[in-house]
Amino acid sequence: MSLTPHPGSAPGRERILLVDDQPANLAVLTAALEPAGYEILAAPTGAAALKVALRARPDIILLDILMPEMDGLETCRRLKQDEATLDIPVIFITARSELESLVEGFRAGGVDYVVKPFQTDVVLSRVATHLHLSRLTRELREKNRVLELRTQELTEEAERRRQAESALQQADETLAVISGLEAERWNLAGLVGSSRLIRKITGDIRRLKQFTHTSVLILGESGTGKELVARAIHFDSVRAKGPFVPVNCVAIPAELAESMLFGHVKGAFTGATSDRKGYFELAHGGTLFLDEIGDMPASLQVKLLRVLEDGCVTPVGASRPSKVDVRIIAATNADVTARIAAGTFRQDLYFRLARYVVATPPLRERPEDVPILATHFVRLFAAEMGMKAPAITPAAMEALQEHDYPGNVRELKNIIERALIESDGGAIQIDHLGLPAASVPPPAQRPPTDRKEAASSLPLNLAEAEELLIQRALHETGGNIADAARLLGVHRTRIYRKLAQ
Repeated sequence: MSLTPHPGSAPGRERILLVDDQPANLAVLTAALEPAGYEILAAPTGAAALKVALRARPDIILLDILMPEMDGLETCRRLKQDEATLDIPVIFITARSELESLVEGFRAGGVDYVVKPFQTDVVLSRVATHLHLSRLTRELREKNRVLELRTQELTEEAERRRQAESALQQADETLAVISGLEAERWNLAGLVGSSRLIRKITGDIRRLKQFTHTSVLILGESGTGKELVARAIHFDSVRAKGPFVPVNCVAIPAELAESMLFGHVKGAFTGATSDRKGYFELAHGGTLFLDEIGDMPASLQVKLLRVLEDGCVTPVGASRPSKVDVRIIAATNADVTARIAAGTFRQDLYFRLARYVVATPPLRERPEDVPILATHFVRLFAAEMGMKAPAITPAAMEALQEHDYPGNVRELKNIIERALIESDGGAIQIDHLGLPAASVPPPAQRPPTDRKEAASSLPLNLAEAEELLIQRALHETGGNIADAARLLGVHRTRIYRKLAQ
């Protein structure tokens, strides 16, 4: 009997390995099983059976117990020790029906037995039964595998949602300190974060809660949320019941500035057909927010200082001043001290406005807040678009944290809105962000590592020396700008700036 599949076998049929040292027994079993459509494999010894089972992976094995050298019990034990043949059901062929022999066979790993001389219907029935059970077992194992994978996916998704919810809860707690209702109304997302810098701002807002007449100057780059801080200061105080009036000083026409700020009476000038309240009177009982105060015309600075001193405004064309209860919050992204030195901004006005100064940090100085802000904006825009908030992949989140953000929080907000549109409702990938790739030129040669050699090789020109040091740091860190910045002891924006040059 051959150790290879029967010549008449066809692919796709269930395979049966017959193991018996008696050719006559193999012939009888083959004659009983082959007409039923099974593919027959045969082996005359236990050692040969192990090789055939490992190579051909039969669906079931009929194994004689009494064989020379390696009997069926030992052969079965070895089959069950190998991962590749562990799950193949084994039916023992035996001439002994003693209970002790059968129990030993089951202990070895067998699933059933047939007794010589063979009865065809019994052999066919036992084989069909155990093949069916084997199929069910495989199907159940596969379903369990799929279920485990799905369970793992759900667990990971639950963890992502938990982290997202934790971030959102953290953001909401920060916003709640300011004012839950107004935070949603005015979208105070610029104050979301857990960094030390954001905690400093929220601490400043808490301190100002009781000092509702103290003027505040907010300093910071464009897009860092200066108006959001101003709104937070207003809505977290007793003045929240009064109006919040924002005014962009740059947008006020010079010829109408006095009228717009202080108001005018009918007939005060051509076109003044009725009395009009100015921004100060409109903000009575609340807060007047003067944005871009550093660009206010010098002529208007004098009149603003007078109002801040006595709390009275005189509308254009009026003979008597009116008392106003207004808190002034001003903001600028300009270098005020430089403008004072240049004579374009009054120093006494600066001191009057800067009774309390709040600095809004650029986003590049608080990268730990980027995941919280990004998650917040995803939820915000997804709700506006009527879609489920997608996840941000780890690679995309890392790219967001590495970005320099010259446009600060406003830029991140725009990036997330674009990414939601690009992702079409799916997870946000790195290519959805539209971030520019950092160009890191490789150094022409490895910089010297010896301290004396390195010092002597540096040019005396400071700019050129800085360039060489940056190249060396980038070489040492494999082009990783964040690691290079840490190695040099500088902020990574300095390296970005140098690379751009």
